Amino acid sequence: MKLKTALLGAAAALAFAPAAHAERGSDGEVKILYYQAVSTLNAYLSSGTKDVEAGSLVLEPLAGFDQDGVLFPRLAESIPTVENGGVAADLTSITWKLKPGLVWSDGTPVTSADVKFTWEYCTAEGGGCAQGAKYEGVKSVDTPDDLTVVVNFEGPKPYPYQPFTGGTAPILQKAQFANCLGAAASTCTEQNSKPIGTGPFMVTDFKVNDVVTLAANPNYRDPAKPAFATVTLKGGGDALAAASAVMETGEFDYAWNTQINPEQQAQMEAGGKGKFVNAFGTLVERVEINMTDPSAELAEGERSTTKHPHPIFSDAKVRAALSKAIDRQALVDIGYGGAGRPTCNLVPAPAYQASENTDCLTQDLEGAKALLAEAGWTDSDGDGIVDKDGKKLSIVYQTTVNPVRQDFQALIKGWWNEIGIEVELKAIDPGVFFGGDAASPDTFQKFYADVEMYANNFDGTDAEPYMAQYLCNKIPGPENQWQGENVNRFCDPAYDALVKELSVTNGIEARGALVKKLNDMLTKDSNVVIPLVDRGRFSAQSNALGGFVMNSWDAELWNAQDWTRVK
Repeated sequence: MKLKTALLGAAAALAFAPAAHAERGSDGEVKILYYQAVSTLNAYLSSGTKDVEAGSLVLEPLAGFDQDGVLFPRLAESIPTVENGGVAADLTSITWKLKPGLVWSDGTPVTSADVKFTWEYCTAEGGGCAQGAKYEGVKSVDTPDDLTVVVNFEGPKPYPYQPFTGGTAPILQKAQFANCLGAAASTCTEQNSKPIGTGPFMVTDFKVNDVVTLAANPNYRDPAKPAFATVTLKGGGDALAAASAVMETGEFDYAWNTQINPEQQAQMEAGGKGKFVNAFGTLVERVEINMTDPSAELAEGERSTTKHPHPIFSDAKVRAALSKAIDRQALVDIGYGGAGRPTCNLVPAPAYQASENTDCLTQDLEGAKALLAEAGWTDSDGDGIVDKDGKKLSIVYQTTVNPVRQDFQALIKGWWNEIGIEVELKAIDPGVFFGGDAASPDTFQKFYADVEMYANNFDGTDAEPYMAQYLCNKIPGPENQWQGENVNRFCDPAYDALVKELSVTNGIEARGALVKKLNDMLTKDSNVVIPLVDRGRFSAQSNALGGFVMNSWDAELWNAQDWTRVK
């Protein structure tokens, strides 16, 4: 069998390597702005992209994905394949070799024991691992010597590159995190705030939900990199202010996720101080439907848990009505322009995995009203809000504080009002919403609302771990410190079985067909996920920052070691 899924080996990674820097730290400070403030630098304790991105400056996986989605080695010496003997012929194991001489930022050796420990950390009983889907199907990890890691799977794994790859699955230092397994994970404040890593930078100070300061890692494996001596990664504010800080005032070198409308984009770019960088991948703005009851009348440990199905959205016709009422092209026009495309798919790319589903692209308000009527929801008292069994159809719709998202909320509320649904809008600070704090009532994992809107994507080009996030055993709740990835509490044994089939299916076309089926089960068949916009990753880069390469398949900060100051 030949594994052709963009696995071109280590040589492919060299194609984008820039010229070597003259001297480590010679370019002074680089200033980065993430208006969604960073809450933790441990990707295993947060599903928030902003936390994964920030952590990627410090913590690294065995392999990453380049700007074309091609896997390339980071801590690994090369990419294992069947052809080079690194992947077993029966596909039940993959063997990684660490680069010789790797050390952590504290000068101690990186060994296979650290890699094995990382798997143990994410799968420890009683813990809450936000990236558990990356290790789905791993039976054991062996370490025959200090530089060799053998990942054994429960059965044949045609795509064996999920564990330890991409920004969401970095390697943790065993010595630092040894006492942080299971329920203790979230209590390890020092470790989660100042992880010892192998990346180009190391943390010098971290003020949670405010600012991270970093310095060049003196033990980074390339002695000429990074060019910047220090990094200041500031959080807070909003997307408009973040874009302005790069494009107008020049205060920052790079601002992430500058989600502003097309008119504002054009005005800022005309100033000539920077440019907006955009790349399409798998980032989809969507509405997630809560399949459980978020009522505040329930006890804290009972809210949004599977013990209590949602009293309204358990009916598929009501969920379908919400989707039919939305004009997705109008959302693109007001929010993204050329940086967005209307979509009905949770997985919009690559093409072999993208469903042909286009049914949702035409708004159908009358069809939405008809579905509500079929479900028994009618306006019995003429006040414009449908009701059933004496209960009004009234919902809470939450998202993050962001001007584009507030525009979306206003438009969607208007359409839902037109079909007779009463909507209360809620906007939450993005640092809190995506922060993963188990004690907060406002995280997107807790989901104390009826519907919520956000966007995320997955590492690389293979959607298997992304689809695995919606498995029944990935539901967040008190028992896993609210860290499960299945935020809408969807649970269907048929879906779980199809994910299992995907995990053992070989061949691009066959795997793509299964991803399409899984996508359709979540979207057009059940409408538990309502995709809105296929968003390009869209950020602001100063003209004074060199070496930045936009990456929609991994962390945007993926090549920070190659950044330079344009003289």
